[in-house]
Amino acid sequence: MQQELTDIAIIDAVLAGDQQAYALLVKRYQRYVFTLALRFTKSREDAEEVAQDCFVKAFKYLSGYERKGKFTTWLYRIVYTTAMTYLRKKQVDVLSIDDENHQNVLDSHQASTDLNTERKSRDYYLNLAIESLLPDYASIITLFYKGEQSLEEIAQIMGIEANTAKVKLHRARGRLKIKLEQLLKSEAEDLI
Repeated sequence: MQQELTDIAIIDAVLAGDQQAYALLVKRYQRYVFTLALRFTKSREDAEEVAQDCFVKAFKYLSGYERKGKFTTWLYRIVYTTAMTYLRKKQVDVLSIDDENHQNVLDSHQASTDLNTERKSRDYYLNLAIESLLPDYASIITLFYKGEQSLEEIAQIMGIEANTAKVKLHRARGRLKIKLEQLLKSEAEDLI
């Protein structure tokens, strides 16, 4: 029966005093929230902290959800702002796409993983390439392709105009293509 409940029905139950119903929303969206947080923070521990903060904030401000758009759009907006705030507080240095040392970081990351099995997977390379993008680009790719959010929803989440979201998505795709070409070229060279 839990699967049959809509987000709105669960929210209504929580707002009516059934605080335990909130666990259904957490269970339903914890993977997406964690994935987005990980795209921003690049650290599993930081992503877990950001994800937890997001669900606490969402619970605290649940009565402010106006139901004009999808609940996921509202929730992902919380993820975005929480992650950006977290990164500002932590003052994480984000690598530029043009940074010459960036390929060295990717190479060392590749060497530290079990490449015998993961290199065969296109998802491995795709995720590695997405991780190497700037947080805004990584999040827009994740929201559009994995979160299946529309450009309008992404614009709401990121607090930008829909046209800006479209441009950022286009740029993110271009940067992702470059990263994939770099990764796959180095893979091909390693095989030869």
